[in-house]
Amino acid sequence: MRLAFFNATRKWGGVKTWTLEFAAALTRLGHTVIVLGREGAFIERALGLGLDARAVDFGPDYNPIAIARFMHFFRTERIDAALVNVGRDLRTAGIAAKLSGIPLVQRVGLPEDMKNVWKVRALHNWIRPHYLCPCHFNRNGLLAHLPCIDAADTTVIHSAKIPAKTAPAHVGSPLQLATTSQLNRDKGHEELMRVLARLRDEGHAFHWHVAGTGHEEAALHTLADELRLQEHITWHGWTQNVGAILQQADVFALPSLSEGLPNTLLEAMAAGCIPVARNVGGVAEVWPDSLKDFLITPGEHSNESFHASLSSLLTAQADTLLRWKHAAWSQCVQAFSLDTQARKLEAFFTDITGKR
Repeated sequence: MRLAFFNATRKWGGVKTWTLEFAAALTRLGHTVIVLGREGAFIERALGLGLDARAVDFGPDYNPIAIARFMHFFRTERIDAALVNVGRDLRTAGIAAKLSGIPLVQRVGLPEDMKNVWKVRALHNWIRPHYLCPCHFNRNGLLAHLPCIDAADTTVIHSAKIPAKTAPAHVGSPLQLATTSQLNRDKGHEELMRVLARLRDEGHAFHWHVAGTGHEEAALHTLADELRLQEHITWHGWTQNVGAILQQADVFALPSLSEGLPNTLLEAMAAGCIPVARNVGGVAEVWPDSLKDFLITPGEHSNESFHASLSSLLTAQADTLLRWKHAAWSQCVQAFSLDTQARKLEAFFTDITGKR
């Protein structure tokens, strides 16, 4: 098959990571995948993965020049299907795919990424893409938020990662924690920071690796100073090598107040990190049964539960921690490896294109 994956968003997010990883996986399976996006980190990382990646100018919404250019691209490159995100790529490349008569797939990041307004409903009723969801939570939320969408036009294929080749065999001293999400209010860094300050005051030793940037970055640095936590934190900022941080981590803390299915969670499990997270979005769909004690019920007492979970990890014996790390890694190996999910995505595209 010959596929085109588009992403016109400016900031980095989980959908971009998913797009590149699955594009690379489908390429390894023998398909041609061309990645198109704005010039910058997205295209640079795609090229670094050995993908055919092209920087393009999407222009404004419904830009006739961009639409005509993408129609020419589909024709000359003999594209069998196109995949777009929710943004300007849908309103240019998505329209071009409709006019070119090729199957269009929209990857759904979060259920409410699209507003339930007449112009959105009109565009989707006309284009009628197939909606690809990374978890059942996203699919159910999408159908509830936009009742105009036909459930038959939706498919769930869980996100995935490449697990470490060998099971985890090391525990840090002190225990190494990691959080690798955007530094925005809904990601819950402030709440986690206050829990960690309390654990420090109780005499627990740890080091927290924080990767990412965002609107709350300056405020979080100020709070870390106020709580006297800076010596316990390494701020990694925006990085293309999150894997290197997770390789040295023992625990992955995900304090998000809302999520779809976070790529960061699967990435941490693939590296053999013990996850501790609020049970939001599709998190429970990939959670190991043996680690349910670390899946926190959201609500007013969730910070207390976070404290209890992290306290039990900080006081556990090394062999117990290794057993928990192995459980997280095994869950990824057995159910959410990229090879397994890429085969499902291959079958999905085979079905909608009729290409065998």
